[in-house]
Amino acid sequence: MADSRFFAVSGPFTLAQLAEISGAEIGGDGDPDMKFSDVSALETAAKTDVSFLDNKRYVDAFAQSGAGVCLVHPSLAEKAPKGMALLLSKDPYRAYAKVAQAFYPNAENLGDVSSHAVVDPTAQLGDGCVIEPGAVVGAGVSIGARCRIGANAVIGTGVEIGDDCVIGPCASLTHSVVGKRVIIHAGVRAGQDGFGFALGPQGHEKVPQLGRVIIGDDVEIGANTTIDRGAGPDTVIGAGTKIDNLVQIAHNVELGRGCIVVSQVGISGSTKVGDFAMMGGQAGLTGHLKIGTGAKIAAQSGVMRDVEPGATVAGSPALPAREHWRQIATLAGLSKKKGRGTE
Repeated sequence: MADSRFFAVSGPFTLAQLAEISGAEIGGDGDPDMKFSDVSALETAAKTDVSFLDNKRYVDAFAQSGAGVCLVHPSLAEKAPKGMALLLSKDPYRAYAKVAQAFYPNAENLGDVSSHAVVDPTAQLGDGCVIEPGAVVGAGVSIGARCRIGANAVIGTGVEIGDDCVIGPCASLTHSVVGKRVIIHAGVRAGQDGFGFALGPQGHEKVPQLGRVIIGDDVEIGANTTIDRGAGPDTVIGAGTKIDNLVQIAHNVELGRGCIVVSQVGISGSTKVGDFAMMGGQAGLTGHLKIGTGAKIAAQSGVMRDVEPGATVAGSPALPAREHWRQIATLAGLSKKKGRGTE
């Protein structure tokens, strides 16, 4: 059970309601009218809890779980302990996400603007917005309905934010246009200068950064990530893209729709990334590259060349994944042979 100091639980829900919410089918002898009051892990779940199985590594925990109902793939239903109700789904993790959202919906905004916030009189706030203490909302800002601006966040002059967005504590947005249902976590910096200089022995001349940051609908940006505004063209984050903590996105970068960018990735200026590309933690991309739709970049890869659509690359410098791992295996074999030769 989640800590009630931080999370308010809804429900209870009947098995039939949970099936409708998750899009799953009731399996076994489950009673559609049976009620459940919370979600929990397989190991800690009780008879009134909902759990899920998405990874075969946890089949033993599933077989011993005390959960009253479990979301599970039909192929693993036979492993369920006696008396457990089942919700059968081909994608149990996604189904669980929907159930967990039902038990723990986002807190409703109460439309309160703190007396300790600073809101410019020319700023426009939609209905139901919450502006927390210490937040600063600049001149000409437009914020949509039901948004929450966290404590000590700064929304710079002219920024536009769509409906149902959350801007976390101490985040700052400047030179940005933000879509709907965007979540920006604590400490994010979006819209600051890109790293642009005309280099020379007489000194490095700053190049004005005259673009914006455009963030599409349903984007989520993790804590302390930085997104520089464009130098002339905009920096663009496509709709539905999910960015982890501590990511650096440089000026003029374009991320397509539905991309996944994991913690500590760095993307250099003017690189263009296609829809639904994925980047593992600590990957680094040089500038002016084209990363194709659906490409996958393994963790800690150093990408210095374009990546074809659908390709998977690994290593530094990044190579097609099979080639990289074949080289690693070859080097390991050579190392073993050399070791035997010196015995």
